[in-house]
Amino acid sequence: MPVNDSVIITCALTGAGDTVGRSPHVPVTPEQIARNAVEAAEAGAAVVHIHVRDPETGAPSRDPRLYREVVERVKETGTDVVINLTAGMGGDLVIDPEEPLRHLPGTDLVNGLERLPHVEDLLPDICTLDCGSLNFGEGSNLYVSTPDMLRTGARRIQELGVRPELEIFDTGQLWFAKQLLAEGLLDDPTVFQLCMGIPWGAPAEPGVLKAMVDILPEGAQWASFALGRMQMPWVAQSILLGGNVRVGLEDNLYLGKGVKATNAQLVERAVRITELLGAAVATPDQARERLGLKKR
Repeated sequence: MPVNDSVIITCALTGAGDTVGRSPHVPVTPEQIARNAVEAAEAGAAVVHIHVRDPETGAPSRDPRLYREVVERVKETGTDVVINLTAGMGGDLVIDPEEPLRHLPGTDLVNGLERLPHVEDLLPDICTLDCGSLNFGEGSNLYVSTPDMLRTGARRIQELGVRPELEIFDTGQLWFAKQLLAEGLLDDPTVFQLCMGIPWGAPAEPGVLKAMVDILPEGAQWASFALGRMQMPWVAQSILLGGNVRVGLEDNLYLGKGVKATNAQLVERAVRITELLGAAVATPDQARERLGLKKR
């Protein structure tokens, strides 16, 4: 498989993890998230992947008003960047291991359509679709995205004319995403994000990534990322297999041992790796062309 000679860099700005207290650089308010988006774009990111957080607590949020403020702030700057909004929030189920039908604090579980009001409101270039359920880390935290939920969500995203980025955390989820395509619930080109190293999904092993790439649908556009110290090695790994890349504080807080990163610095590092491998960094317009997006 050829090395990708034009690499789309996505920056995942803040995520929903418990990272706010671990780094002063994790953006929390809409103003901070928007500023990080602009800085990431100026550093070379063609795409910014956006979660929002409660401005007071830093906790993850699904509030459409916060998404609107972030997107409007980015657009007001005139920055040319592809907007990718998460639609994965609302799938968290924390159960009592002794009484599994009892939900514990941290549960935020809604149906497929209730995960999409900000997408319906803002019509971003891209929104994510997390393609299956997962034991999410230790304890009793589950991410829930059933086949029925996914069919409902994919159909609505298709109706809205938004490109879904198919978040794949394990091989069975890729199998099901291909089923959605076979059922006509996805349009070409399909766009995949292969998410590696999230306990307990697909491990960040090169052979596992290669196996997943080998069974992608023909003509699919894809990127991959891995967590923590594997983030930058995974930039090279993805490019060498012909894919695009994702970096950002959602997945990794460090530039090096003990050195806290900003989103812009992580993008700059990804740009350097890309260019050292002999590839070019794709512009937002080049990303739109390859991902089948219309400039909004």
